Amino acid sequence: MAQAVLPAMQCQVGAKAAVRARPAAGAGGRVWGVRRSGRGTSGFKAMALSTASTGVVPRLEHMLNMDTKPYTDKIIAEYIWIGGSGIDIRSKSRTIEKPIEDPSELPKWNYDGSSTGQAPGEDSEVILYPQAIFKDPFRGGNNILVMCDTYTPAGEPIPTNKRHRAAQIFSDPKVVEQVPWFGIEQEYTLMQRDVNWPLGWPVGGYPGPQGPYYCAVGAEKSFGRDISDAHYKACLYAGINISGTNGEVMPGQWEYQVGPSVGIEAGDHIWISRYLLERITEQAGVVLTLDPKPIPGDWNGAGCHTNYSTKSMREDGGFEVIKKAILNLSLRHDLHISAYGEGNERRLTGLHETASIDTFSWGVANRGCSIRVGRDTEAKGKGYLEDRRPASNMDPYVVTGLLAETTILWEPTLEAEALAAEKLALNV
Repeated sequence: MAQAVLPAMQCQVGAKAAVRARPAAGAGGRVWGVRRSGRGTSGFKAMALSTASTGVVPRLEHMLNMDTKPYTDKIIAEYIWIGGSGIDIRSKSRTIEKPIEDPSELPKWNYDGSSTGQAPGEDSEVILYPQAIFKDPFRGGNNILVMCDTYTPAGEPIPTNKRHRAAQIFSDPKVVEQVPWFGIEQEYTLMQRDVNWPLGWPVGGYPGPQGPYYCAVGAEKSFGRDISDAHYKACLYAGINISGTNGEVMPGQWEYQVGPSVGIEAGDHIWISRYLLERITEQAGVVLTLDPKPIPGDWNGAGCHTNYSTKSMREDGGFEVIKKAILNLSLRHDLHISAYGEGNERRLTGLHETASIDTFSWGVANRGCSIRVGRDTEAKGKGYLEDRRPASNMDPYVVTGLLAETTILWEPTLEAEALAAEKLALNV
């Protein structure tokens, strides 16, 4: 199998308490993996790897791993926001005078929106509002990552600011009372740089058919495990509520799960976890794609299945509440599909563990349905549902907010409800 070709200067990620991993050799003699740092106070560091062709890298490694805490109280805050495509992540750094504990302590900032496709050149200033903070696993110490949303100078949310509307939904008293939980399964594909082909695949060719790769081990079946493991530890260090990870059905594809998260936190945690993954793949010289169907043909796509429950669903008698929620979701199927990610029509074909994009369906333990209910939920009469429609490139603020709105705040007409219940064989 072909390996990703990496540049002469590599970066790699290490964890303080991690056991040193044996590096895997690849094309051109490069290595990447997880290694331990014995310097500084950060438990998770970015470290430059030297090669025989350059003498400057060891000095960079020293600077990257430098612990500044003995010399200054100042910290670095990395302000992170979503760019003009609605899926690209942007960030820039600023110095803060002392460690902080709450985003309200941070100043607003601005950037050139004309360079991100979010403002015209003649009025280009976009304002960043800090909303959530996380520990920075790359710089360590008291340095932080800051999730921001975006506004005009007049204080109006710009069109790509989907967090603002989600926050309104999650602050509604009816939604607050229901304490909505989300567990999001983020799938992604690792690509070889320059050739736009999955990691581990022969360039211009194909591996063996799907079957051996899901949750697999072994050099001929698992490609990119070091990236997945490094990302897992980075999320834990940052304070993201990551709950697991696994190799996926298509080789070169992985998944991690975040949750259970309550309300707006679900979106914040997914976006920061994506930022960490982008940074780690950047250092590894591998390209991350969230395309929902990166390879056409008989290969699984990439989704972002969203598990969801309310307080009423989790209590005795909750299965009836779940069925009512499914009914509401069926009546707004087109609205949800339009908001569930670009290119999703290439993935939701009715094949490869998906339902058809044109038809709403539900079932118990059926991964070919729009909405899946677990057997445990059916047996206990309470629990959660899984919305299997969102694409891997979905905006988690949009998806989580829409699920809460449709199932808690929105009410169909009695006539529409009766017709949908009959069609879906739902006795609600």
